[in-house]
Amino acid sequence: MTASVAPTVARALDEATAKRVRFVGLDVDGVLTDGGIYLGDVDGRRMEFKKYDIQDGLGILMLRWAGIKVGIITGRVSDSVAMRAAELKVDELVQDEQARKLPALRSICHRLDISLDEVAFLGDDLPDVGVLRAVGLPVAVANATDDCVRAATLHLTRRGGAGAVREFCELLLRARGEWDALVERYVQSRSEGTHK
Repeated sequence: MTASVAPTVARALDEATAKRVRFVGLDVDGVLTDGGIYLGDVDGRRMEFKKYDIQDGLGILMLRWAGIKVGIITGRVSDSVAMRAAELKVDELVQDEQARKLPALRSICHRLDISLDEVAFLGDDLPDVGVLRAVGLPVAVANATDDCVRAATLHLTRRGGAGAVREFCELLLRARGEWDALVERYVQSRSEGTHK
């Protein structure tokens, strides 16, 4: 049995690191969700359901508004993930049941002309460790395994599926000096026009 690692929780990012990030990669189970999977059968068809945190979605919108590319890279194939990715309008979606996340990320970076040093990745478990070791800003959510925690340089206070992605988005955009303007843009976009 390995000893538990007590992570150092970063309350803020330095501006240089934050401004270097051009792509944010997200795991799904345990990062965008709490890791729970609801399996069932509807009219003889296998169905898989996941619960997502709505505040994470708004954080992802803010990243996109800031010009940062966002991708989901997961080791499970799920209609639920495809639906959520479409809702969020993420730039990249890779669902690989073999969990070959680092080759997928390298392919994305090559296509977008982004270096791994310009990538932040949020992970929680063993399939994420290889990616976390390779990227410029490796991030572990609060429920991450010890191996993930050791591979990360930024440790979030919130758990996956409970606002961890939103916490990261705010940390990143505040460090870049962009959060307040993005909030105002959002508030204004929802305050104009008439409601019928």
